[in-house]
Amino acid sequence: MVSVSRRSLLALGAALPLLGRLDWAVAASSATKTDKVLLNYNESPYGPSAAAREAMQRGIDTAGRYPYKHMYALAELFAQQQGIAEDQVAVFSGSMAALRYAVLAFTSETRGLVMATPSYEVPRQAAKSRKAPVKEVNLNAEHAHDVQAMLAADPQAGMLYLCNPNNPTGTVTPTEAIRQALANKPKGCVLVVDEAYIDFADTPSVVSWVKDHDDLLVLRTFSKIYGMAGARLGLAIGHPALLERLAVFGGDNVPAGSSLLGGLASLEDVKVLPQRKALNAQLREETITWLKGRGFTCTASQANCFMIDVKRPAEQVIDTLAAHGVLIGRVWENWPQWVRVTVGNKREMARFREVFAAQIQGAS
Repeated sequence: MVSVSRRSLLALGAALPLLGRLDWAVAASSATKTDKVLLNYNESPYGPSAAAREAMQRGIDTAGRYPYKHMYALAELFAQQQGIAEDQVAVFSGSMAALRYAVLAFTSETRGLVMATPSYEVPRQAAKSRKAPVKEVNLNAEHAHDVQAMLAADPQAGMLYLCNPNNPTGTVTPTEAIRQALANKPKGCVLVVDEAYIDFADTPSVVSWVKDHDDLLVLRTFSKIYGMAGARLGLAIGHPALLERLAVFGGDNVPAGSSLLGGLASLEDVKVLPQRKALNAQLREETITWLKGRGFTCTASQANCFMIDVKRPAEQVIDTLAAHGVLIGRVWENWPQWVRVTVGNKREMARFREVFAAQIQGAS
């Protein structure tokens, strides 16, 4: 194994999150009907919190210095909050980078990737780039990962990928099923649990499990609930030996000091996460209830996105809404009549319902 320093374990990133008050969140935008409503990329409509923005402004003054001390501080704070060791946390330029590196590190032409479908497509893309076999397993009737089928899909798998809550459905896989996956996966296989949306959900994180399992990698991001998608800051959590295997693909890149300071401020603000979680749940359930009342089926999401069975080719619905300034997510090949919708702010969700009622429901 290549020896990699602690510095190189902390790869790239950038941060920006938090909110502060629910009333500020609800009134975050005064946009008019002529502005585009962006519900297509699972971004936060609120951006970084006031505390994070202030911290990032201070960070500009540190731009002339390498930001190693801020990286160490971020890893240390997250580890302290999670009750794990600091050397079990590595910083990356978004969790997407860490996920790609994991596929490159843990799969090969003889050790494949097993994942669910529909799910986040980056692991499949990375695996195909290195000619690793990919087995995709349909979600079960509850739209959770079918862990038993995934375990049987490839006895030589090098990586088992589980996104929880799942993107694009927003649905949760029970903790016990994840435990079964960890206990029964092929020998030498690494379980990668992507928790990009965990802060929106009522299910527990499995981060603490890395203390007892050297074959588990957990990914977290500041892009979603903390509103930092454009800042590119993510974390990989696992045994130091696993983190070394990721670092060789991108361990020399580091995030800007201002972004790291924003990330630190986000973790230090104990109010922003529960406030944003509650507001997201309120607006999501309000919209899903509205859709169900009009005869549309939705996934039982616990994330900041959900899927709708629009009962027709979903691409048509995407194009129709876009023509009226409402942009929603893409279509997954094996769910051609379902479309993903991001949960926006109060005004954005009201506009979505208005256009959907006029253009989609009215055309049914």
